[in-house]
Amino acid sequence: MSEETTTESTQPNKPAKKRLRINWKSFLTSTVGVLVILSLGILGGYNSGIGMREDAKATLVSQQLTEQFALALIDIDNGRYEAAKQRLDFIILNDPTFPGATQKMAEVLVLMSIPTATPTPTLTPTPDLRGAEALFTQAQQLIAAQDWANALVALDQLRKDDPTYHTAEVDGMYYFALRNEGHYLITQQGNLEGGIYYLTLAERFAPLDNTANGLREGARLYILAASFWEVDWEQAVVYFSQLAGGWPSLWDGTMTAGQRYYQALMRYGDQLVEQQRYCAAYDQYVAAQAYGELDEIAAKNKNKAFQICYPPTETPVPTDVVVGDTPIVDNTPIP
Repeated sequence: MSEETTTESTQPNKPAKKRLRINWKSFLTSTVGVLVILSLGILGGYNSGIGMREDAKATLVSQQLTEQFALALIDIDNGRYEAAKQRLDFIILNDPTFPGATQKMAEVLVLMSIPTATPTPTLTPTPDLRGAEALFTQAQQLIAAQDWANALVALDQLRKDDPTYHTAEVDGMYYFALRNEGHYLITQQGNLEGGIYYLTLAERFAPLDNTANGLREGARLYILAASFWEVDWEQAVVYFSQLAGGWPSLWDGTMTAGQRYYQALMRYGDQLVEQQRYCAAYDQYVAAQAYGELDEIAAKNKNKAFQICYPPTETPVPTDVVVGDTPIVDNTPIP
């Protein structure tokens, strides 16, 4: 065996070098796919983050309203009615349907209307020497004269001097005077809170009659409806519509329920026009016209709403009937 042959058989065979080829199309497609997946993941995370923040915000607001309501109850128990009213105003403004808020607001308004007795300095109180019988007679006379407020003063003095004097009769007189004083304050003075207070006191002596009880419910509804005034016109319309149907002349010293319903209808109509809800706005203006002439703004908006909601129908143009090339014209003479 030759040397050349031995050398060739003893050296290991070296593999041939292969050129590295890159499939750029596949590479770019994979890269774009990764970027799309990353973008979708980021977008989904962003939207999820927004949803979580909104849920957290709603939860925080709910917690704040609940906390404010609890603090309002504490304020009411401690006689801090103005502070309680501010808290309840905040709750109703943020959530008019918050459980118990409107009822507590009505209660606070009633309590705030009760006058606070201011002590006047006196050296020596002068005792009333007329006796229980004289006070009883005086109370009867004042009730007969329909002087309810002074009758209650006489009854208070009588009950203070002799709590056992004609107990049943005095209780009946209390009921009669309190019931009629409450009725007078609501119907004649528009003092809704004060009237509710006296009617509630009368109920301690005997159940209220249907007229007095209905009037008290109307006064409470008026206070509730007024809490939405200039805050939520839609709710103001809802509640004052009930009052206008049952107690249109009920008032708060400024406007009757019918007048407030009329004003609320116009303002709610204006709001609907701003929202481009023209047909609904037109209905509000028509309802308002049952109570009075529309003011300038409402009248202008009503015309606009009518034109958009009920556009004029185009009159079709008559056309001649043509047969072939000759038009057929009706030349029948008019008899």
